[in-house]
Amino acid sequence: MTETHAEWLKSLEAQSREKQQRFMSRIAGRLGHPQMKERPQHPYRGAPDFWRQKEWTPEERIEQFTSNFLSVGGHVERVQGMDEASVFIAGKARELSAKYIVRQDDAKLAELSLERELPEADIAVWNSGEGENWKARAAGADFGIVMADHAVAYTGSVVVESAKEKGRSVSLLPTVLFIIIPVLRLKTRLGEVLTGFDERGRAGLPAGIHFISGPSRSSDIENDLTIGVHGPGIVYALLVE
Repeated sequence: MTETHAEWLKSLEAQSREKQQRFMSRIAGRLGHPQMKERPQHPYRGAPDFWRQKEWTPEERIEQFTSNFLSVGGHVERVQGMDEASVFIAGKARELSAKYIVRQDDAKLAELSLERELPEADIAVWNSGEGENWKARAAGADFGIVMADHAVAYTGSVVVESAKEKGRSVSLLPTVLFIIIPVLRLKTRLGEVLTGFDERGRAGLPAGIHFISGPSRSSDIENDLTIGVHGPGIVYALLVE
């Protein structure tokens, strides 16, 4: 007797479910427990209370951030004020023969006074001139300099918001990136930063929020780790006291 189309579909479904059951049973066996048939219960929503209460001292935050940032190939320097940060950046510019620098249009970054420290360099302030192709200028820059809006010790991440005067290209396109991080903006947990964005509401969010954890790292082609393909290959985090 000829099998009907409906019977054939039902048979295929049964075979598929049988394969699925064998697959799930094999996973459960390797995990060493019976196959779960019901959705696990979650006693809380979001981060548990003990994690919300986790708080490191300022020195612990600096130590943990430094350790995590270094572990992914970044560089960390502690400096006493913007003058010392300026001297450090100028020294690296001479060491690496950097001739073109672009920075965000930020009042605190203006305190670096790099024009005084590096009179021989071409220093541009993002979006400060009409008719400029600022993305192209950032792509050709040796150094990019940005101000961190937040930093997270537990993840070793820096958070940089983008705006008209704070183009994201400044942190994404130059060969070397310098991130100025006031230590007062260094938090213990990522949740402390994300909660602030949530409280601002949709209308109060910036055009972009960028989480930077060291230099660009790519391994999506044959699992071959390559540095600097999709962003700066060298990143300095300057912790400013």
